[in-house]
Amino acid sequence: MSLFFYEKTLYFPFLYANIQFVIISINNRNDYDNVELGEVHMSDQPVYIKKKYEKRHPYVTYTLMLFSVMVCFLLASCSENKASSSNDREEDELVYASTKDIRDINPHLYGGEMAAQNMVFESLVVNTEKGVQPALAKSWDISKDGRTYTFHLRKGVTFSDGEPFNAKAVKLNIDAVVKNIEKNAWLNLVSEIKSTKAVDDDTFVLTLKEPYYPTLEELGLTRPFRFISPKSFIDGTTAKGVKSYEGTGPYVLKEHKKNQYAVFEMNDHYWGQKPKISTVKWKVMPDHQTILLALQKGEIDLLFGADGDMIDGDSFQALKEAGQYGVTVSPPVGSRSIVINSNQPITKDPKIREAFQYAIQKDMITEGILNGTEKVAHTLLAPSVPYADIPLKKKTYQKKKAEAILDEAGWRMKEDGYRYQNGKLLSVAIYYNSDNAGERTISESIQQDFKQVGIKLDIRGEEKQAFLDRQKTGKFDLMYSLSWGLPYDPQTYVSSFRVASHADYQAQLGLKKKKWLDEKITEVLVEPDEQKRKQMYQEILTYIHDENVYLPISYSVTKAVYNKRLKGVGFHVSQYEIPFDRMYFAS
Repeated sequence: MSLFFYEKTLYFPFLYANIQFVIISINNRNDYDNVELGEVHMSDQPVYIKKKYEKRHPYVTYTLMLFSVMVCFLLASCSENKASSSNDREEDELVYASTKDIRDINPHLYGGEMAAQNMVFESLVVNTEKGVQPALAKSWDISKDGRTYTFHLRKGVTFSDGEPFNAKAVKLNIDAVVKNIEKNAWLNLVSEIKSTKAVDDDTFVLTLKEPYYPTLEELGLTRPFRFISPKSFIDGTTAKGVKSYEGTGPYVLKEHKKNQYAVFEMNDHYWGQKPKISTVKWKVMPDHQTILLALQKGEIDLLFGADGDMIDGDSFQALKEAGQYGVTVSPPVGSRSIVINSNQPITKDPKIREAFQYAIQKDMITEGILNGTEKVAHTLLAPSVPYADIPLKKKTYQKKKAEAILDEAGWRMKEDGYRYQNGKLLSVAIYYNSDNAGERTISESIQQDFKQVGIKLDIRGEEKQAFLDRQKTGKFDLMYSLSWGLPYDPQTYVSSFRVASHADYQAQLGLKKKKWLDEKITEVLVEPDEQKRKQMYQEILTYIHDENVYLPISYSVTKAVYNKRLKGVGFHVSQYEIPFDRMYFAS
């Protein structure tokens, strides 16, 4: 059996069940030089293999979990199981594996998985590669002053429970979102809505306080402006839950067993083109090893996700090279960065934040950890993002420059290899979501780089809710961060900088011009003149860049691995949505 991403052909007669994990352990330069590429060291439990590290750190300790290597060793041995597992399922049933349960998919709240919400609920308009396009509204008119939007609704549309979709239902849903302002304040459009009116069954009027330019884009987001049947409301509201999940989308939720699976079936009432796959089974598999084994055995058809939350870079590369699965990668969908807190004792110093920018070997992360699937980022937002193609200084890896900045800031290197100032160690902590193995690996790479210039970095993983709670408190030095990608970037993402529960807001509190920044963001969102908006965004993004409150790493992508019989696999503009309705199985 060929171990395709090494330089030798190796054979493994032992059973995979006896291998618990693989550790690549290169602890110093001598070890690195003395072990040949492809050489395997076997003991009773671990297997030690040297991987190619030309573009990684010259010596690191790096861990690959079992699922990264299974794809190399066991593809052939799983073929019989794969065939039998595939035949056990219905021809038009797609099984999607996720590490997360769908939870509560009420479209007006935020507890559920967005991909599941998108299958069931629709909006007036939809964000596409070509811009905003009609959805439940077939057309719309905008007043000259930009404050009034008149939507002309599709006729004959019903919710999955048979209830008619009309202007009254639109008003009921949008009013419910606006009333729950406490939950929805992050989205500026909610605060800009002055009134709603159902003129007749097919005409709905939305009036704004000011001419808010991202109105259509934000109406087309996955949440909260999606529509649920009036019969699902509880006492005229959705703020505390709903009776059922009845939408107008291509699928309906038929069954949900918490933390095990959910079954979506085609909506017989759907107004648009019916999906070719009648059933989607959302299978919950919290363990990444289990997911990869299930894929090999043919028990699942699709892995799909951004930021390594579903599949790490090494496993993706291995599956790609195996040639037994379909693989595809989206264009860049967001920005991967580290947010640096300007309101903490050490990182409040602008010199410290500046030194961080020059201390990181970003190409080691993009080429080594991410296997070249993502490009190095030098700015918070990619130049391809609207209003973000502006002249900003590139801050590339320069070890000597980082050291000089730290010296200038008064931090002196001691014999232990770390810097001190008045007896205090230069030590900071980075927090990440422990559910994401890729985030830890990236943090470890940063830790190695920081150590080279005398900075001690503690790595602290937290469960998702604890991670989110920490953002609200601002009790962090560094925190792993992702921009939201299109269609949220730049307007909705930048708007959230003013929301106290977000890490961005907390990290910016130490900036001298934080008040100016928030005011400028408020102004740009209601500026009707395109050229003035461009200038204002340039001022906002330049200030953020110059203050070094973000350490850009790469421009993230969404990856999909799937059964080769599955066709039509692609991407929506939003990284949080999965286009199940476009997919089909080849006969």
